[in-house]
Amino acid sequence: MKRAFLVTGPPGCGKTTLLRQVVAELRLRVGGFYTEEIRERGQRRGFRLLTLDGQEAVLASVDITGRPRVGKYGVDLAALERVGVPALEAAAAAADVVVVDEIGKMEMASDRFRQAVESALDGGCCLLGSILLAPHPWADAIKARPEVLVVGLTPVARERIRERLASLVRDCVEQRRRQRGAAGVEGG
Repeated sequence: MKRAFLVTGPPGCGKTTLLRQVVAELRLRVGGFYTEEIRERGQRRGFRLLTLDGQEAVLASVDITGRPRVGKYGVDLAALERVGVPALEAAAAAADVVVVDEIGKMEMASDRFRQAVESALDGGCCLLGSILLAPHPWADAIKARPEVLVVGLTPVARERIRERLASLVRDCVEQRRRQRGAAGVEGG
């Protein structure tokens, strides 16, 4: 059964907006994080990481020097590992759904981030997220996992995709609850 649902598409196509809409509709215990652009005077200057429990940190900025770099942005791996990774780990331990927006080049520069995603998948979590469209060895391996469904986002199909993702995630959570209940009955 599919239990990880990853939206993909070109930058700016609305992946984060779609994920936020699905999460708002679900009314389930969710945890993890989103990323959003940091803009000044109409120009994109970086990206902020926002956890679903209200923490935030600057993930990348044109003002960050040093490595790693993705395009013109310096990536603050310490901020990702201080705020984003613990949010994923906590969600994997206690939430109905782990939200990871996004599995992209910036985030994949962190070994701890990659381990947290793999751990959530290995642990049987229901996961909702976005993943880069471009080829990348690690991301391609995640996309190829049998429990992962990759959904291409198109403007024409946005509403249908939102409804489908919400339904798939609800089904996943319900299936996990049934499995846990059966395991509790067998073990008790």
